[in-house]
Amino acid sequence: MADYKPRTELMIKQKIEDMIVYGNICLKQFPKTERYAMAADIRRCMYELLALVVAANKRYFKKNTLQEIDVELDKLRTFIRLAANKNLKYLPVEKYGNWAAMLDEIGKMLGGWFKSINQ
Repeated sequence: MADYKPRTELMIKQKIEDMIVYGNICLKQFPKTERYAMAADIRRCMYELLALVVAANKRYFKKNTLQEIDVELDKLRTFIRLAANKNLKYLPVEKYGNWAAMLDEIGKMLGGWFKSINQ
């Protein structure tokens, strides 16, 4: 039996699912005033990111969808960085660090996916 090597697309999907689980735990700690504003935007961004990865995995021409994923990932990073801002303090620093590390890993996987379709 040949060695099975999981495809990058499926690994990035799993990483995003893990990030969503962690993110939803973090969002429960947001102040009540922001649960239906910023927390809702972050949640929508996370699910949109997952939907775009699923769509990119199914498409023959992936470049445009991968660019949309990159934009959505950057929006999510911005929202999370803003939530951890020292003046807002919606998100503790250690949770921000964990979440940002997950996003960085997803970004690296996305970069690898970009390289694989450009060759």
